[in-house]
Amino acid sequence: MWISRQMKPVSATADADLGVTTISGQKAGVVTRGEVRDLPVYGPGGYLWTPANGAAALVIKGGPGGEEQCVAGTRPLEDVKQIAPGEVYIYGPGGNSIYLKQDGGMEIQAGQVSVTGEVSVTGGLAVSGQLTVNGQPYQPCTC
Repeated sequence: MWISRQMKPVSATADADLGVTTISGQKAGVVTRGEVRDLPVYGPGGYLWTPANGAAALVIKGGPGGEEQCVAGTRPLEDVKQIAPGEVYIYGPGGNSIYLKQDGGMEIQAGQVSVTGEVSVTGGLAVSGQLTVNGQPYQPCTC
């Protein structure tokens, strides 16, 4: 009976390490103190992301003994623009980006932009590159 009072359940721990990705994908491989494979990759809600091989990745450890791990983010591989607090800048390969600005504006940088569904433009539209709407090249309304 006294032994049962002496034994305590293992408490949950939280820890983080910076590692380097070795396997890209939604089940990533990362080297921290050793290589760990099949780590789930998490990102902010509505954002699908896969770390590139060789990227510096943040690995979060949790659960009893720290055996449950996941990749939570990476350090940018390139210099990214400075943004104001509250703004969102999403960038990808080839210079593609979406910039949601504090003033309500949005900048899209891409070689080609495709839109499916209804398009309504107020305040003007500036496009650099090709814009298609429902598979057809965009033609502004001259009505």
